[in-house]
Amino acid sequence: MSAHEPTDLQRIYDARFTRLASYRREVWSVLIGDFFQQFIAPDARVLDLGCGYGEFINQVRCGAKWAMDLNPDTPARLASEVQFLRQDCSARWPLEDGSLDTVFTSNFFEHLPDKAALGRTFDEIVRCLAPGGRLIAMGPNIRFLPGSYWDFWDHYVPLTEKSLVEAFTTRGLQIERCEDRFLPYTMSEGPQHPLAFLRLYLRLPLAWKFLGRQFLVIARR
Repeated sequence: MSAHEPTDLQRIYDARFTRLASYRREVWSVLIGDFFQQFIAPDARVLDLGCGYGEFINQVRCGAKWAMDLNPDTPARLASEVQFLRQDCSARWPLEDGSLDTVFTSNFFEHLPDKAALGRTFDEIVRCLAPGGRLIAMGPNIRFLPGSYWDFWDHYVPLTEKSLVEAFTTRGLQIERCEDRFLPYTMSEGPQHPLAFLRLYLRLPLAWKFLGRQFLVIARR
């Protein structure tokens, strides 16, 4: 579900991301290889929720891939092995119960119109995850972004890591890892910093406490 029409999403993300599309892919290649891949088995069935241009799902190593989004431009950006689901994420997903090993999402929950839609999305995640399956969620933490959080036209739902933990645990998920500060607010817009800086940053959790503005919550079913 989105508060914007698909054509509006198309305009927003074209203006926001197209110019740095190549650099964004390189950033995600580092994030996956140096951090996220450790949580995803080679044979895992993975869905990228709010996949955007597919920077994550195209590059992660796993057994089967799905991607969900409403942007009409998304399918053309996805690798051939990715199965695309263009639908409202808060409606029932066309997947069987327990059919996924991992649901990954980055900077997406804040774009939903309200917490009711977000709650229905959580219910679908839990339904589709297999026992032991993981939900990996990253996004801007309103606690550290009281003003700049609202600089984006399509931000609606302010969240912290604590609000997500409460939502997940009340749905029976077990919290495996919770970081209130993980990545800076933006890693792939503005200046194109050398990727070596990102690799070093990921290896220095102490730096997260000073520069991190996004939460990371990993939960298991």
